[in-house]
Amino acid sequence: MPVRWAFEEVGQPYNVRLVTFAEMKEPAHRALQPFGQIPTYEEGSLALFESGAIVLHIAEKHPGLLPHDPNARARAIAWMFAAKATVEPSIIESEAAEYLEGDEPWTEKRMPLIQDRIRARLKDLSRRLGDADWLDAEFSAGDLLMVLVLRRLEDTNILNEFPNLAAYVARAQGRPAYKRAYDAQHAVFTKAAVPA
Repeated sequence: MPVRWAFEEVGQPYNVRLVTFAEMKEPAHRALQPFGQIPTYEEGSLALFESGAIVLHIAEKHPGLLPHDPNARARAIAWMFAAKATVEPSIIESEAAEYLEGDEPWTEKRMPLIQDRIRARLKDLSRRLGDADWLDAEFSAGDLLMVLVLRRLEDTNILNEFPNLAAYVARAQGRPAYKRAYDAQHAVFTKAAVPA
C-alpha cells in the first residue's frame, strides 16, 4: 500500500507482480528481498526492498512527495524515519502479541504495557501535530508513511483517544491518490478471496 500510494501521489504508472508466500521464500525473490518479504521494487537494473526506502526513492525521483526547500525536505525524510522506526515498532509488537502470542500466559499482562508504549508515542505525535493538517507545512512522504502506520491501529480504540490524529488519518484517506491506491489494493484481496 505505501508504494501504491506513493506512485498515485506523484502520478506515475506502475505494474504490480503478485507473489505467493511460497514464492517469497524462493531464491529468485530473496535475490531482490533478502528477508523473503514484500514489497520489492524493480526499475531497470535497480532492485530495492523495504517500503520506506522504496517510497523515498519514488519521492526523490518524482515531484509531489518531498518539498523543494532543503530544510522542509529534510524534515519530511525525518518524519518518514520516525514513522517506521519510532511509531511503528510498538504497534507491530502489539499485533505480534495478539496474533502470534495470544494464547501464551504472559500476553494478558504484557498487552497493557505495549499499549502504554503506543499511547506514549501517540501523545508525543498528537502534541506535535496539534491543529495542523500535516506534520509539516504540506503533505509529504512523511505523512504518507505515518498515516499508514497509524492505520494499523484501526481495529483498536487507541487512535480514537487522540482526535487530532484520527482526523489526520481521515484527512489523508480522503486524498484522491489514497483512494485510488486503496481501491487497487483492496481489489487484490477481493480477487484472492473469490473461489476459483
